Amino acid sequence: MVKVDSTHLNVKFDFASYAEKVANVNEMIANRTGAGNDYLGWYKYPETYNKAEAEEIKKYAKYVRENYEVLVVCGIGGSYLGARAAMEAINGLRQDKGLEIIFLGQTFSTDYVYDVLEYIKDKKFAINVISKSGTTTETAIAFRLVKKLLEEKVGKKEARKAIFATTDPEKGALKQLSTQEGYVTFVLPGDVGGRYSVFTPVGLFPLACAGIDVDALMKGAYDAMVEFDNADINTNKCYQYAVIRDYFYRNNKQVEMFVTYEPRFVQLGEWFKQLYGESEGKEHKGLLPDSATFSTDLHSLGQFIQDGSPVLFETLFIVKNPNNKVVIPHDDDNLDGLNYLENKDLAFVNEKAYLGTLDAHVNTGGVPNVILEVEKLDAYTLGYMFYFFMKACGMSAYLLEVNPFNQPGVEVYKKNMFHLLGKKGY
Repeated sequence: MVKVDSTHLNVKFDFASYAEKVANVNEMIANRTGAGNDYLGWYKYPETYNKAEAEEIKKYAKYVRENYEVLVVCGIGGSYLGARAAMEAINGLRQDKGLEIIFLGQTFSTDYVYDVLEYIKDKKFAINVISKSGTTTETAIAFRLVKKLLEEKVGKKEARKAIFATTDPEKGALKQLSTQEGYVTFVLPGDVGGRYSVFTPVGLFPLACAGIDVDALMKGAYDAMVEFDNADINTNKCYQYAVIRDYFYRNNKQVEMFVTYEPRFVQLGEWFKQLYGESEGKEHKGLLPDSATFSTDLHSLGQFIQDGSPVLFETLFIVKNPNNKVVIPHDDDNLDGLNYLENKDLAFVNEKAYLGTLDAHVNTGGVPNVILEVEKLDAYTLGYMFYFFMKACGMSAYLLEVNPFNQPGVEVYKKNMFHLLGKKGY
């Protein structure tokens, strides 16, 4: 399903040297004995998830698609990044047909929030609020604002039919409110952290509302779970990628540049950055995860990547076969000199840009590249790749000897913000 090409690393890489370490970490994951093991619920989730709840999710998603113009998804971090990444990767950047999905609750920007409220006030909209506690400040403010707008627009009784909560099964402000008001509620598993939650109702409900085949997504995740559930470094592509990352970290690389050649994968890069940044960036350890979209960013960052400080390596996520075809036409005047490309598919040009850049960065610039290639990008493949990255992250974080599942730095920021806002107790 995924090809891991390690022939462009500029080093002769010995996977076997990692065999013992990988076996030990694999056992830690399987037996849930490592740091943060109470958040390993994602590990078997594609097999153990609540199938009945998944059917309810699809039922209510159909209801939303048939009855509303817009779904406003209120969430931040892992509560929105996975769903947004999947939507754009599969459906593209334009939403010209069917239900429109708008994300809110991920910013304090007055202008952004104002623009959303102004846009939806004359539309028939529903809300999906995603929060374990119900008190995450960005999300809570956004939900308060859109809930007020909805209730003023259609009345509290009708509003209740249009609000869907994804939250803790037992406690928290949002759980209390959803029980009190009778909102349709989906369960956020207590043993799955936000950045690992795309396969839970956190991701499945908005994705189903967007018309994405969530059954195929989960099948891809399940197949990846089965394929990578072993400690054989010689065959396990997921662990090969993890140890490549670890090797470069221990050999003076500070940045991993996640590179795609598709603008619709920009948000996938954002999901990738949260997954690895929050999992590994602690105790003054870890690679800085960054992302770029070529060839676009070659005209801004390309110079530095190739000739600048040798602080990074690149991880290329390549989709071999695009979903669509665009052919370059003939032009009689040929003033742009492009007739040598007439009748060529634009995918052909994109591929040559990729191969030319790879050669320049690796052989001229000396920048190591690891290539992750899939045949095509659909719901099944994306589910597979999400799980691939999650499992690799668990491995590489444990190789760093950090807890992959906490984020103590985020908590410091929150406390400081509450103090500055004048919240009681801070």
